Amino acid sequence: MLTAKPLGWNNIERFLKLGPCTLEGQKGCFSVNSMNQFAVLPHAAQEIVSKGRAFLKDLIARNVEAEKPTMKPTVLAEMILTFFTGISMEQHLNVGKAAMNRKVDDFMKVVRQL
Repeated sequence: MLTAKPLGWNNIERFLKLGPCTLEGQKGCFSVNSMNQFAVLPHAAQEIVSKGRAFLKDLIARNVEAEKPTMKPTVLAEMILTFFTGISMEQHLNVGKAAMNRKVDDFMKVVRQL
């Protein structure tokens, strides 16, 4: 999703709308759902989760950079990843798909201006 050409806002928006989608019986993102258990995970598992999150942040930053924002791409990538974490957690509140898409649309309006 985040590697589709051309890189840019559309990839990020698609990721935010589809990334935390509900799979059969599972809500949100496994990595996000596991965050509260992070400290008790074995070191090797912590490294895997950390590397995966860093890779995801890098992919987001590449898409941001392609849009040539006025704000530093890595800072925007952190904001986007934080938003992703929040909407992934909200999946447990049974927020409807339309409401979730509206939140992403509103967030993307702001991000595109930075």
